[in-house]
Amino acid sequence: MTDNNGDQPEFETPEFKSLGHCIRFRSVLLTAICIALMTCFSLLICLSQPGLAPAKSVTDTAWSNPSASEFPVPYTTKGGGSPSVADNYLSSERTAFHFQPERNWMNDPNGPMFYKGYYHIFYQYNPDAAVWGNITWAHSVSKDLVHWHPLNLALVPDHWYDAEGVWSGSATVLPDGKPVILYTGSSNESVQLQNMAVPEDLSDPLLRKWVKVPQNPMLVPPPSIGYTDFRDPTTAWLESDGLWRISIGAKEGTTGLALVYKTSDFLDWTLQNKFLHKVAGTGMWECVDFYPVSLTGKTGLDTSKVQVNQLVKYVLKASLDDNKHDYYTVGVYSTDFLPDDPTKDIGLGLRYDYGKFYASKTFYDPVQERRILWGWVNESDSELDDIKKGWASVQTIPRTLVLDNHTGSNLLQWPIHELESLRGDKVVKQDILLDGGAMVKVDGASGSQLDIEVTFKYPDVHKLDVLPEQKEYVCSQGGAAERGVFGPFGLLVLAANNLVEQTAVYFYLTLRPNGKWVTTVCSDQSRSSLAKGIDRTVYGITIDKPPTDNFLSLRLIVDHSIVETFVQQGIACITSRVYPTIAIDRDAHVFLFNNGNESITMQTLQVWQMSSTY
Repeated sequence: MTDNNGDQPEFETPEFKSLGHCIRFRSVLLTAICIALMTCFSLLICLSQPGLAPAKSVTDTAWSNPSASEFPVPYTTKGGGSPSVADNYLSSERTAFHFQPERNWMNDPNGPMFYKGYYHIFYQYNPDAAVWGNITWAHSVSKDLVHWHPLNLALVPDHWYDAEGVWSGSATVLPDGKPVILYTGSSNESVQLQNMAVPEDLSDPLLRKWVKVPQNPMLVPPPSIGYTDFRDPTTAWLESDGLWRISIGAKEGTTGLALVYKTSDFLDWTLQNKFLHKVAGTGMWECVDFYPVSLTGKTGLDTSKVQVNQLVKYVLKASLDDNKHDYYTVGVYSTDFLPDDPTKDIGLGLRYDYGKFYASKTFYDPVQERRILWGWVNESDSELDDIKKGWASVQTIPRTLVLDNHTGSNLLQWPIHELESLRGDKVVKQDILLDGGAMVKVDGASGSQLDIEVTFKYPDVHKLDVLPEQKEYVCSQGGAAERGVFGPFGLLVLAANNLVEQTAVYFYLTLRPNGKWVTTVCSDQSRSSLAKGIDRTVYGITIDKPPTDNFLSLRLIVDHSIVETFVQQGIACITSRVYPTIAIDRDAHVFLFNNGNESITMQTLQVWQMSSTY
């Protein structure tokens, strides 16, 4: 593997250098043994089933280093990275327009930024297998955040301070336009250390080569923090005192926290006495993110360019290692962060997404003045299935983030507008009355690649002759099969004609003991697949419908094995991974349904077929 340091001196003592050679030899040997064992294991499984042949190999043509003139060119056809497997449905799971590498394992998005005409995304990647391990920084670029082209690996574990993995971090674009990467390295002794890399050639808009600075490691765990509890530096921000600051996730005991370091030159760092924030009982904070949002407009803000008197709030996000959820809170910031509502602090209140979503990262897009969110979506099938198909994980569609000006206390998320360029044939339905128990197939809307927008008239709850039982509704207590007065009602997607496979996304209204009607939205994976060994969680969240809204709305992005749901113009999101075995492509249908007792009116339904980007 090529050394990204070029002729730069290395920060290694003879002892560490010798030990590093041993570690690299041991890692290569162990990796080779693991790959051989996994290959043999997969071969035995295939041969043990009648009529099955070993998976075919895939020639690696996508990871060459292209020239700038080749962009934007899709780097593979849909499913090009999936082996020919025994279970035919596995080959249909690969997405058509979500970001994912052609093969192997991917996790956290890292260092998104815009540089000289190109959007860049780095991500945690195992170049050797479809399981976690040998973590590097892979790198892709795009002109539009929709069509992506892979480049060579940006950072690999080739020094003692990152010998066990080049872990998550961030990119900062300095005022002079120079980008800097800060990342966590897991050392040859499993100590988490913060390191820096810079581009080898600033004139290259693709930033194809990165150099680790000789001063690495820049930061080591402070005395009160464990060696393995110190990771994932944020994008740096510049304050009025002329000093740059970053935050790093950590924990003390079971208290999750965000440390703050400051510097004038990105080389000499000082730990601030105050934490940015901490919350007892939340465990390790990973992938901390911190940024401002405007109180007066819909544009995003650059954290380093916030004026002293500017009307802003700040968002602090932490990915909780204990439960693998991303929590955020809105508040104010001076030398530390203070949430507006302590009951909605990290780990207690709001989440970016109430489904399969973790290790997210935002960046400021200076071209369109917006803040964009990336999130990692892991698989919900078995590791053996991932090995068979040859890949694991996708990233969500990039989402814009703004503060909800109606509440001032939560964010609104929405797919980037560039996604609409993939829309093709369209089906429109209007004003359909759904009686209790109704199931209506939407003709012309079949397929596994869809963008769906639907609105329902909010039912007139005051017309009920007899009030229903006052209760709390939990999505998992029966999913879409649990009948109520108003609900469940919504959509079935990736549904077989006979409904033996279906993914239901729906609303459910309940009357609480305080006399208030509340709205719950759910994404039901329990009947999504006939396959065995997959996650069948029913995700959900109770939302506060704005009092001025006389409708309930959903937008669903359907892409083979992922369904992203945006509720009520983005006040909540739910991402699900689903693996239909027969409800695939032309055999995947869309239904409107109402399993409640009272009638519901569907006002407008729009369904677009979506093109592939691979």
